[in-house]
Amino acid sequence: MNARPPSLALRLGALAGLLFLYVPILIIVLYAFTTEDRTYRFPPPGLTLEWFPRAAARTDMWAALWLSVRVAFASTLVAAVLGTLVSLAMARARFPMRDAVTLLMILPIALPGIVTGIALLTSFRRLGLDLSTFTIVVGHATFCVVTVYNNVVARLRRTSVSLVEASMDLGADYFQTLRHVLLPGVATALLAGMLLSFALSLDEVIVTTFTAGQQQTLPIWFLGELFRPRERPVTNVVALMVIALTLVPILLSVRLTSGTDDLHGGSRSA
Repeated sequence: MNARPPSLALRLGALAGLLFLYVPILIIVLYAFTTEDRTYRFPPPGLTLEWFPRAAARTDMWAALWLSVRVAFASTLVAAVLGTLVSLAMARARFPMRDAVTLLMILPIALPGIVTGIALLTSFRRLGLDLSTFTIVVGHATFCVVTVYNNVVARLRRTSVSLVEASMDLGADYFQTLRHVLLPGVATALLAGMLLSFALSLDEVIVTTFTAGQQQTLPIWFLGELFRPRERPVTNVVALMVIALTLVPILLSVRLTSGTDDLHGGSRSA
């Protein structure tokens, strides 16, 4: 049975949603090329590429970007390890309070960032820890682990249990089964979760504000430039760079997880 084409109202609603999401991004792209350095006149008085070398010359921007990339890599690795371990425990295990554990795993990404930030800051102060790169990584890992967990546990639940049973019947112990059966089966889901975690960490600002101390990640650099503008188009150029940087892992994660709804035994069905 052929599906009916969407109605005009549905098409208009979809178009309105897309415009709401992407028009602000298009404005950022447009004003990265404007000749005006202070205002956002429309249409722009002219177009130029002069702001790109000026952005490249900003050492404070590169320092903030490098810190953000290091934090994103570290928090993603922590999330990959913890998220995978919890997923392996939760995929088929049955124990009391299992639903409560699942809720606790998902809660960090559902809570407002300001609540997470205040809780982390209070905990760090109680433990006597100075705010540093380490505290930023811990803060980002709290929500990055959720992304990895959701991807991996969903893949494990769609993986045929008969593969694990067959591996055990053939003499493999748990760790051999984990290495040769389970981990290869969840590899793309794990990588997709890590890519999404990296993108989330790279642009996190609220939790970072509470856990960074005197450190300046790229999102905090953005806030400083917006409230104390020197050359607004430079900010738009850097934003354009961040869009490109985060778009790559998001597209890769979508590509890796597409077509896996009919997954059987850890491989894509024909």
